[in-house]
Amino acid sequence: MTVDLHTPTTKEKKEKKSKKPKEKRNGEDAGGGVYVRASHCYPTVLKAGTTDEVTAEKKSKKDKKKKKDKAAEDGMAVDPPADPTDDPIEEKKSKKKRKREAAEEDVAEDAGSSKKEKKKRKKEVESTPSDDAAAEPSTSESKQPREKKDKKDKKSKKDKKAKDAPSDPSPSGSVTPPAPSSSSDVEAFLQKNEITLTIPDGGAVVTPILSFSQLDVHPKLRAAFDGFKEPTPIQACSWPPSLEGRDVVGIAETGSGKTLAFGLPLLARLLASPLDKKAKGTTVSALVMAPTRELAIQTHETLEKLGEPFGIASVAVYGGVDKGPQIKALKNMNKGGMTTRIVVGTPGRILDLANEGACDLSRVSYLVLDEADRMLDKGFENDIRNIIGRTVGGSERQTLMFSATWPDAVRRLAATFQRDPVRVTVGSDDLTANSRVEQVVEVFDEPREKDSRLLGHLRTLIPRKPKGSEAETRILVFALYKKEAQRVEGMLKSKGFSVGGLHGDMSQSARLEALQNFKTGTTGLLVATDVAARGLDIPNVAAVINYTFPLTIEDYIHRIGRTGRGGKSGKSITFFTGEAHERALAGELARVLRESGFEAEGLRKFPMTIKKKTHSAYGAFFRDDIPTPKAPTKITF
Repeated sequence: MTVDLHTPTTKEKKEKKSKKPKEKRNGEDAGGGVYVRASHCYPTVLKAGTTDEVTAEKKSKKDKKKKKDKAAEDGMAVDPPADPTDDPIEEKKSKKKRKREAAEEDVAEDAGSSKKEKKKRKKEVESTPSDDAAAEPSTSESKQPREKKDKKDKKSKKDKKAKDAPSDPSPSGSVTPPAPSSSSDVEAFLQKNEITLTIPDGGAVVTPILSFSQLDVHPKLRAAFDGFKEPTPIQACSWPPSLEGRDVVGIAETGSGKTLAFGLPLLARLLASPLDKKAKGTTVSALVMAPTRELAIQTHETLEKLGEPFGIASVAVYGGVDKGPQIKALKNMNKGGMTTRIVVGTPGRILDLANEGACDLSRVSYLVLDEADRMLDKGFENDIRNIIGRTVGGSERQTLMFSATWPDAVRRLAATFQRDPVRVTVGSDDLTANSRVEQVVEVFDEPREKDSRLLGHLRTLIPRKPKGSEAETRILVFALYKKEAQRVEGMLKSKGFSVGGLHGDMSQSARLEALQNFKTGTTGLLVATDVAARGLDIPNVAAVINYTFPLTIEDYIHRIGRTGRGGKSGKSITFFTGEAHERALAGELARVLRESGFEAEGLRKFPMTIKKKTHSAYGAFFRDDIPTPKAPTKITF
């Protein structure tokens, strides 16, 4: 029998090493690096250990002697080929030579065939294993489970990141909103809230936003809705066109959330159009005008809170205080990481600062007229027109007007400065009282009984609770004249009530202090003139008492609108004597009560006639049935 020993290559060595653990586990002989050709009739028995590739190269002389002895014991005639290893000296030389050749082969194999081995492994992983491969697993197969596990781990990590991360934001940083409400839901919403949408010819249809989740704004702006269940009617219908950049006219009752109705699109527009840092000049891009100082301050505080997370600041400018700090605030527009992009103020002070060059309105592209009807009633129409003329003109400016009524003066202003506005009317174009406010009218035969009746109501309405608590009830008492307000305030203080005052004879700092104390609950009772009747959002006002009836029915509606705000209910008590101007307003007051579902039998002793509304310039002879021309008529002779 002749036995040929074949020296395995380096590649076979690597494969043999990877297969060795499995061979030991399964106890199988997988063949390997020693190939035996038997030419004798006697069977040759090879143990698993003797077939290892190290037998031919690395086993010592002792192993070979054992092999020869074993073959001799079995009586086998083995004729090995002439091997130089029989001589000890030659054996050492040949051993060194084999090691040197093996090292050279390792370097060559590693450098040249690494890519081929990778390709071969990849093919072996992808291909279906044959019977030989099942019995003789290769290196690529031993790595296959590990590669699959690594891929699986990477995939699970990616899935986890995708799950934890929010959906891809839009360029404005907003989250993609869900689909808009169905047409049936929209119709039911409009009918329930008595909303009228007037869309200009060729304008896109407006779909109200019935839930905050449908609003496509920056996530940080959603903090403004904390504590609210759903948008108010004026917000739901004015947000879609405002966010699209269209002009809007909003007509709604007091306490309907008009500040956020224009404040949210204002911030969204500023975020969508960041400032060019290289450009020089003013950074003011938005202007909000309000009729009273208190309303301007309130709006400024709301917008400043909304813009704070984005580094957008607001400046309030109003009369009654020194111009210096306001001018300084307008000049220091980029300090403390905040950029002044919003100006809120009253028309008189805004125009004053603009004429002095302290307030540059040349880049204002977002304009809001809040309580527009009130500003026109106070004679600010010329100032408003002058201010608007200083802003960006044409289609680049977005103009929003919010009002409680839709008189002719407001219509003319809208026709002059707005481009095809969408008009949202909640209720009717005429002023309507808040339906959540219970209205009580007490008719007096003797006006001197007012003080005792007032004290009786206050003792009933004000519960005994610790001062400063949020649940403390606030009562707002309205007087007609400043001197009357001072007298009533003094009378209540003498009776032991903690009371504040708010009227035109007070300094601006004293007015702000009195209003702040009333808002925080430090004083639960405030006596004020009609300066506090418009737009002020004071929390937890349980009741409004009209000590003296106002000069107009519109002022009455605004007064009682200080309670029942934000969806809450409220109560109003009105003292009516029928003296002076009151007698002529009895008919209109009775109409307002009927429309709200209340009756006042005591008013029937006064004439129920309703006086025709007069124009501020033309009086009772103004013809409102003739359309006002938009432009002057050119006459050619």
